[in-house]
Amino acid sequence: MSVLIFAESTNGKFKKSTLEAVCYGKHIADKLGTDCIALADGALDAAVLADLGKVGAKKVVTIKHDNLTHFDAKAYAYVVSAAAQQTNADVVVFSYNLTGKAVAPIVAAKMSAGLVAGAIDVPDTTNGFVVKKGVFSGKAFAYYNIKTAKKIIGLTPNSFPINVSEGVAAVEELNITIPAEQFSITVKETVKTTGDILLTDAEIVVSGGRGLKGPENWGMIEEMAKILGAATACSRPVADIHWRPHGEHVGQTGITIRPNLYIAIGISGAIQHLAGVNQSKTIVVINTDKEAPFFKAADYGIVGDAFEVVPKLNEAFKKYKANSH
Repeated sequence: MSVLIFAESTNGKFKKSTLEAVCYGKHIADKLGTDCIALADGALDAAVLADLGKVGAKKVVTIKHDNLTHFDAKAYAYVVSAAAQQTNADVVVFSYNLTGKAVAPIVAAKMSAGLVAGAIDVPDTTNGFVVKKGVFSGKAFAYYNIKTAKKIIGLTPNSFPINVSEGVAAVEELNITIPAEQFSITVKETVKTTGDILLTDAEIVVSGGRGLKGPENWGMIEEMAKILGAATACSRPVADIHWRPHGEHVGQTGITIRPNLYIAIGISGAIQHLAGVNQSKTIVVINTDKEAPFFKAADYGIVGDAFEVVPKLNEAFKKYKANSH
């Protein structure tokens, strides 16, 4: 028996959400008295693979396949389920990001496994295998007891701490041949989001809405993000009218995020937007309308003109950073 983690990577390194998932898997493995094994891209540097030992992986199993250079949920699911069989894994953990949302349900079907999507805590194994997750757009919690022999968990990004040690993982290549019929997608073009920090991995997110009046005014948002080491985001109307790319759209119909700090500038806070950001640990709202719904959800609110408030905040942040060095 083992706990297998799907270790997603990009640009030759592991995502922050992957490191969280490995740490999470290590805690489950410890509870079950077994090993935490990560499944990763065999094209990665050997040292990068071995470094997963620092976050809890005892072993990293890899696969190299030319046709896996582009994302294909069906093919990925085949690899994960085959790897789970070869490593004798009873529990498979995904980061419940866009990739995990696409792949985990297919793996669950292949393995006849129970699936809990959006877990936020380590399972309670004192009486079964009980997993806690957020429900009703984060307004409540639910507890699911997975009774199947095989179990799949999708971990909500930014919900579990990363603990680093001095461990080094052993690296082993798996022999998995993917049948041609498992490839169902032809990729004609790949458009990647830009920015130094992935929105789903960001600890701090600075977001703008229609209150900014136009794309030409996003400079102060980007400046704040750069000062704070944050990612930028936007509301759906902003993405729909092409002021910002759709990859920055957060909310119920966009990307769901859970940063430590979410700064909403010129966003009224419609229920669909709140559903995607209300699990943020701290929410700061800047809006001219004191009746804006977002103020009811905010931890801190500033009633004022963003064009006056944001530049002053940016200067204050710069001074603080300069004095803290």
